[in-house]
Amino acid sequence: MSSTKFQFDSYDTIGLADLIRKKKIQPKDLLDFSETKINRFNPELNAVVLNTIDKAREELRSGKIPKGPFYGVPLLLKDLLHHVKGQKITSGSKAYQNYAPSDDSVFVSRLRKAGFLFIGTTNVPEFALMGITEPKFHGPTRNPWDPERTPGGSSGGAGSAVASGMSSIATGSDGGGSIRIPAAYCGLFGLKPSRGRVPVRPYGRVWQGASQDHVLTKSVRDSAAVLDLVSGVGIEEAFSLEKNKTSYLSEAKKSPGKLKIAYSFASPIGTPVNQDHIDALHDTVKLLKSLGHKLEESSPLIDGKRLAKAYVTMYFGEVASEISRLDKVLGRKAKMGDVESTTWILGLLGRSISAGDFVSAIRYWDEAAYISESFLENYDLYLTPTTAEPPAKIGELAPKLYEEIAMQIIGRIGTGKLLLASGMVDQLVEKNLSRTPFTQLANLTGQPSMSVPLSRTTLGLPIGMLFTSKRGREDVLFRLAGQLEKERPWADIKRT
Repeated sequence: MSSTKFQFDSYDTIGLADLIRKKKIQPKDLLDFSETKINRFNPELNAVVLNTIDKAREELRSGKIPKGPFYGVPLLLKDLLHHVKGQKITSGSKAYQNYAPSDDSVFVSRLRKAGFLFIGTTNVPEFALMGITEPKFHGPTRNPWDPERTPGGSSGGAGSAVASGMSSIATGSDGGGSIRIPAAYCGLFGLKPSRGRVPVRPYGRVWQGASQDHVLTKSVRDSAAVLDLVSGVGIEEAFSLEKNKTSYLSEAKKSPGKLKIAYSFASPIGTPVNQDHIDALHDTVKLLKSLGHKLEESSPLIDGKRLAKAYVTMYFGEVASEISRLDKVLGRKAKMGDVESTTWILGLLGRSISAGDFVSAIRYWDEAAYISESFLENYDLYLTPTTAEPPAKIGELAPKLYEEIAMQIIGRIGTGKLLLASGMVDQLVEKNLSRTPFTQLANLTGQPSMSVPLSRTTLGLPIGMLFTSKRGREDVLFRLAGQLEKERPWADIKRT
C-alpha cells in the first residue's frame, strides 16, 4: 500500500507502530517522512543537530533492529546523557564536539530493545543549564508555534521537533523542568517520573537525583507505554523504585475516579504570574470540577525562595564538577574559552560554595520532600501552571553586552566569592526562575509531575498545566491525563 495515503504526523507513536505491525506501511516509509519533515522545518527551527537517518536505514537493512513493540518507529534522542555507542554527543558545548561514548546508556539500550529507529539528536543549551535552548555552539532552537520564541529548555530541541512533526516522540531529561517546560511551550504532553523510576547509568545519579529521563509525546498513551518499557532500576543505581505492578498504559485508560486536587496561582518565589496563565488555571479548575473532582486552593508550606537557593546551590556545584570533567575530555586543563561565559561564571560560583552549604541545601530538599508528601496525604494531586510566563523571544534572556563584558572580567579574575558577596546569586535565581518557578519542586522532592497542554494564551500559544502527585504515583497522573485528553484533545501539532 502506498505510504502517500498517510499523513504520518497525524498519528502518535503507538499509532505508527500499529501501522507497521499491520503491514500497512514499512519502517522505511516513516524514515522517508521524517527526513522530509526535517529537511523542510529544521533549517528554520534548528531542533535537530545531528541527523542519523542514513545510519538508521543501514541498521534497518541489516536486520539489526529488535522486533520490539515500537519496531521501525523513528525516535530523536536528546544531545545530553542519552548515549549511543560510538556516536557523538555534545551536551550543547563545543568542548564536547569530538566526544563519543563507548557504550549505550541503559535508557537508550531499553529504547533500542523496544525497536525504535534512532534518527538524530536534538539541541540543548550548554550542559542543559537553561530553560531556553540557545547554545552558542549549535545556535538557538525555535518554537514551531512562533519561530521568534523559544521552545523552552533544556529539552527544547525535542519539544520543537515533536511539535513540528519531525518525529512523533523524542527523549528528554528533566532536572528542573526540562521536559515539562518545553512540553508546555510546544503544546505537548510531558512527564517527569519519580526519582529512581528510570535508570540513569552510566552516571549513578544526575544532578544529585533531581534529574530523570523520559520522553516528550503528543499523546498520553505514548508516554505511558514508553515508561512501561524503560522503568525499573537495580541496586547499582543511587536511587531505585520497584517496577509498577500494573502497566502505565493500562492506567491511562482507566477512570481516575473523583480526585481531591489542591491548586495555587502564586509563584513560589514571589514573582509575577502572567494573566493568561492565571486565566488558564481558572479554566482548568472549572474543567476539573465539571468532571466531578474536588478542588481547593491550597499549597504546601514550603519556603519557595529558600528552596530555589537550595536548587541553584546544587546547580552551581554540578557546573563546577562538569567543568572539572572537561580536563579528561580535552586532554588538558579547561579554560574559560572552552565554554560559554555564563557557564564559566556558574562554575566559579560552584567552586566558591562550601561543602557545608552544599549539604545544607540538599537537606532542605529532604525537608521540602517531607512537607510536600505530608501535604499530599490530604490531596491526590497538586496543580499549578507549568510556567508563569509565555515563552521568551529568542535572545531575550541572553546576557547583555555589558553583562558579557563583566563576566569576562570576573572569569579572568577567577573568584566566585566576589559574586556571592555581591548578591548576584539572588539576581540569578530571580532572572532564571521567574518565568518557570513551578517545576523545580518535584525535581527536589523526587515526586512525579506532568505538564498537560490544556490552554492557549491570547496570542494562541500553548499553556501547560502542572500536576504533581506523591512519589511513585505516576498511575494517578496517567489516569487523570487520559481523562483530560478525552475531554479536551490537544493532538493538533503545529504543522506549518
